[in-house]
Amino acid sequence: MTRRRPGQSAITTPRDEKDRVFIQSGTEFGITLGTPIGLLVKNEDQRPKDYGNQTMDFYPRPSHADYTYQLKYGVRASSGGGRSSARETIGRVAAGAIAEKYLKLAHGVEIVAFVSSVGNEELFPPTATHPSASTNPTYLKLLETITRDEVDSFLPVRCPSTEASQRMKSKIEEFRDKADSIGGTVTCVIRNVPVGLGEPCFDKMEASLAGAMLSIPATKGFEIGSGFNGCTIPGSIHNDAFIVAPAIPPSQSGIDASEHAPAPTTNGSSSSTNGTTAPYQPPRLTTRTNNSGGIQGGITNGAPIYFRVAFKPPATIGQAQNTSTFEGKEGILEAKGRHDPCVVPRAVPIVEAMASLVVIDALMAQEARQSMRSKLPLPRNNRVSKPETTEVENAEARAQKGM
Repeated sequence: MTRRRPGQSAITTPRDEKDRVFIQSGTEFGITLGTPIGLLVKNEDQRPKDYGNQTMDFYPRPSHADYTYQLKYGVRASSGGGRSSARETIGRVAAGAIAEKYLKLAHGVEIVAFVSSVGNEELFPPTATHPSASTNPTYLKLLETITRDEVDSFLPVRCPSTEASQRMKSKIEEFRDKADSIGGTVTCVIRNVPVGLGEPCFDKMEASLAGAMLSIPATKGFEIGSGFNGCTIPGSIHNDAFIVAPAIPPSQSGIDASEHAPAPTTNGSSSSTNGTTAPYQPPRLTTRTNNSGGIQGGITNGAPIYFRVAFKPPATIGQAQNTSTFEGKEGILEAKGRHDPCVVPRAVPIVEAMASLVVIDALMAQEARQSMRSKLPLPRNNRVSKPETTEVENAEARAQKGM
């Protein structure tokens, strides 16, 4: 909540909201009770008069939701935009913190977001060698290692590069000083994601993530893995070849422990506790590259999920704008209020929170499926069968026996 709150720095809104959370219900002695958790956050530094002057009463703000809300509902919030204001995201961050705690404790999931561009200033601009950042080893290494503490050490922008962060800060200050605004992008990585999450066909993992991210106010775009620039890469390079993965504990595999292959017997075959031969379990695979962004066919494959979200310039600016009143009369709007010149530094924890809510929803669906499946007998036929031994393997076996 502190990472999202207004008044963090000179390049965010000067509103001084403390964003203190009051827990109303659902917890006791530090644990949840299984009942709904009620959270209350009070607005302490509001100034409704900024929205009640003769201009903002009469004019829908350009590129804001004033006009569409008026058309849809026949009424609109008199100050701040109501549900179309980014103030509503405080509930998302509060709920996401609870989801994140479970994901971390149960599966070791780590979710980290950071600012990757402001205006035309980028952390990893496309190059001829790396048209998509997904092929850039430096970028991929950053995704593997970046932490929230590192991101927050690059305040006020939250871009994990001293040089790029300074360029972006200067860009925001440039537009702030002109009573204007500028957009940017936020990149997010989700590590240690269990395998098998996502519900084809309509609730594929990337579709759920896209829906969640595009529900955040001011968002205008979403790309995952290699994204749009990946379209310029040939398939021979873009394809993520499979390799055998190192062993991981069941708690991080996304597969119920009861479904793991039984231990091999002395003769090399697998047997279950009831004496019958269990189905062959193929080795767990991972990919040599990760242009897919950790999702294939709408289902997580265990690799890190990474995506980027685009945020438009904030709509409410202090510059005089030629526009029209609700009644269609041309005029000039000079909006009042204390607004962010760029939202991406404060959008970072919102993106993380929405990602955590999507992952925990998908995890609950998959664990429900696994629980039901575990109560059924093993199928007689397994689509994945143990491969036949090769002549080389047979020769090696005979040599070991002294034949």
